[in-house]
Amino acid sequence: MSETKKTQPPEFRTSGILAKKGVVVADQSSIDALTTRGYGTLEEKVFTLTFFEALYLVDKGMLEVKDEKGKTTDFQSLLHCYEAVNDNAWVSYMVYRDLRSRGYVAREGFGAGIDFRMYERGSYGKDTAPYLVLSTQEGKPLGINELAEATQQCQNQKKELTLAVMNRRGEIVYYSVSQLTFK
Repeated sequence: MSETKKTQPPEFRTSGILAKKGVVVADQSSIDALTTRGYGTLEEKVFTLTFFEALYLVDKGMLEVKDEKGKTTDFQSLLHCYEAVNDNAWVSYMVYRDLRSRGYVAREGFGAGIDFRMYERGSYGKDTAPYLVLSTQEGKPLGINELAEATQQCQNQKKELTLAVMNRRGEIVYYSVSQLTFK
């Protein structure tokens, strides 16, 4: 006896247009819904999803992306666009997807190689992000200077650095980095 798996339709669905820095969403009700869920950025009256956010939403069936000619862009094509601007695109997306699946809100990081600001479950919009996430892939060298700079930035901002390492099987392992001392 075979059992058919029923997939639930997404709770929310919208569309956007592919842009240089991500995907632009124009519908105001969609912008409001995305913003409350911790997605996207509004700059100069233009709401843009980062590539990793758009990939995640496409994967979940919540977003349809079209190019400037109106042709639908699939996940793979969107990933190629992201890889054109980020050499670490796949790892960044996988870490983002893992954080979201665990219930965290992850927002774009800033400086010192920081990939994400990570908010505690339920705290997005109420408090600042207590964690900064640096992503890498197992077997890929991570320079001590890069790690030291990220750690220093976290200490200066009174945040905790989390090192997210994607292993060869695509699983994400998280390490807490508190301080670097040289003797």
